[in-house]
Amino acid sequence: MPSPTETLAQPAAPVSGPVLFARYAFGPNRLGYCGPDAIEELFGEGAMGGDDRALRQLARSFEGAWPYLELIARANGEADPLDRRVVEAYWLGNPLLEAVGPNLFGASLASRFRPRLGADGWHWLAAKPAAGGVPVHAFHVLDVFPRIGLLRSGSLDRALEVMDSCRIRWGRVLERDGDSLVVNVVPLLMAKGQLELGPARPERVQAWRDGVAFVDGVLPGDVIAIHWSWACDRLSAEQLSGLMSWTSREIAVANLTI
Repeated sequence: MPSPTETLAQPAAPVSGPVLFARYAFGPNRLGYCGPDAIEELFGEGAMGGDDRALRQLARSFEGAWPYLELIARANGEADPLDRRVVEAYWLGNPLLEAVGPNLFGASLASRFRPRLGADGWHWLAAKPAAGGVPVHAFHVLDVFPRIGLLRSGSLDRALEVMDSCRIRWGRVLERDGDSLVVNVVPLLMAKGQLELGPARPERVQAWRDGVAFVDGVLPGDVIAIHWSWACDRLSAEQLSGLMSWTSREIAVANLTI
């Protein structure tokens, strides 16, 4: 995977926070994994940049993501949990996460997850904020989901595959193939009992649906964000660097208790 400092094509004009949220939330929602039964609304509004009011109502129904957005906004004195920078902080990571200190993050985790975990499980999760965990999506995927989501779903035998699909991945576009993009994607691996990022490898991800995409205009060489094998967004060099950095940080935090 080329360095994030290499020149990337500039993404299209920034969309609103609610639209950006829809683009990242659509991948798992279309598979029935999270959020309301609103596949068509999420896709239509996310692709066309339509009714922010409708998207705001939908976003509140994502029980996993919404409390993190509220927490990031509150820590930064931002009244709107769907402010674009707040949404970006949650899905990709950005400097807003630094304002969420361990005490604030720990209290949020306790109110959400302590009742659902036994003493041993909560002790394990409670230590994460002090170890560097922050309310970015990668934290939820690597530290919360394995203990709550995977245990509940019975998918422990596919834990690594599910975590890799659920995290926000990045990949450089090689070519378009029908409604899909062939992309060099950086995978999550397990080596000697520890999580790590492996060398990029080609993978096909879906991008178009009935001729409509979140990444229209994408070209070979562009880098995209991927969630559950769906192309969510084109990444700038700054966004790519941030996503790589925050993902690596959360992998290190997760490895402390694997």
